[in-house]
Amino acid sequence: MAKIAKAEKTIEIAPQKAVKAKTVKQEPEAPRWEIKDRVYILRNNFAPLTFTLKSRNIYYFDEEEGYERELKYTTNQKTPFVDEFKGVGRLAHIIFKDGALFVPREKQVLQKLLSLYHPLRDKIYYEFDAAVEAVDELDDLELQIEALNVANQMEIDQAEAIMRTEIGSEVTRMSSKEIKRDLIVFARNNPNLFLELANDDNINIRNIGIKAVEQNIIKLSSDQRTFTWASNNRKLITVPFDENPYSALAAYFKTDEGIEVFQTIEKRLA
Repeated sequence: MAKIAKAEKTIEIAPQKAVKAKTVKQEPEAPRWEIKDRVYILRNNFAPLTFTLKSRNIYYFDEEEGYERELKYTTNQKTPFVDEFKGVGRLAHIIFKDGALFVPREKQVLQKLLSLYHPLRDKIYYEFDAAVEAVDELDDLELQIEALNVANQMEIDQAEAIMRTEIGSEVTRMSSKEIKRDLIVFARNNPNLFLELANDDNINIRNIGIKAVEQNIIKLSSDQRTFTWASNNRKLITVPFDENPYSALAAYFKTDEGIEVFQTIEKRLA
């Protein structure tokens, strides 16, 4: 009996386009309102015995509704929005004592008025946040440490230049240890300004100019507009209008002509 070979059929399929799975963009969740005790502090260390914050005739622009909504603080309503009041609102005062206001978790209307809607939030007062305060305090401490390290390693000439910007010609009568002490105190009390001055390339050049005037090598006119050689009154520069004379002198010292003057002054100060 003859065997019959079965023919295999080949079915061709047209190439299919890959279908990309649709990704659904997830919107970040809005921060949830937490029910807790809250503390509010008047800004700029303002701490009178009592301070009354405006609690009526104030408005909040509602982005969703597209109009300004009137706010009032009351003790018998469940919302600070006047257009949601049921019945007549019983008005109340918002009073800070010694610069602070503690609002317990039960007073949600007052908390939301102060934390979310009041137009003077972050202008006259702010909500105290222990975590944020800790971060800010840590940043301040790290900046202070950096400034103190820079001050401790600074050469006396640069230290003198920085202190001269703070106390003027009085630094001339101070010993090296006094200058170093005052520099460290300055770095501790005002680390931002100290580091700014420490990184200012012109600070030492300005100091040379000031010392040259103090030692009568060059002169600054009484109107603070002209520098001249003290020996022959030959003019060096005219100070541009409304510019600090020593800043202008430092800029002049960096010019081709000024470099020679600067080098001559350095030799006379040595």
